[in-house]
Amino acid sequence: WRKPRGIDGRVRRKFKGSTIIPNIGYGSDKKTRFRLKNGFYKFLVQSPADLEMLLMHNEKYCVEVAHNIGAKKRKEIVERADQLRLHVTNRFARLRAEENE
Repeated sequence: WRKPRGIDGRVRRKFKGSTIIPNIGYGSDKKTRFRLKNGFYKFLVQSPADLEMLLMHNEKYCVEVAHNIGAKKRKEIVERADQLRLHVTNRFARLRAEENE
């Protein structure tokens, strides 16, 4: 964001229907800032060892597996998160259906 400084700028002159300028009053409540819609805070996980930090905090934090984690490591993370009763936001990413023979 850059403050509009043009002499004819609609945004700077606050015309109806134009983009509003960000102000201090538009911030979210401190108690609910960074909280997701499901009520949890997001915690980025890159290895199964990272889950051990959330051992006692499964009511407050949910797990999001990092984007650069492969399918094999993802499966380990999701299984360990289920054991710790942690909610995983992207649990079905890179999940292939296993064929029943």
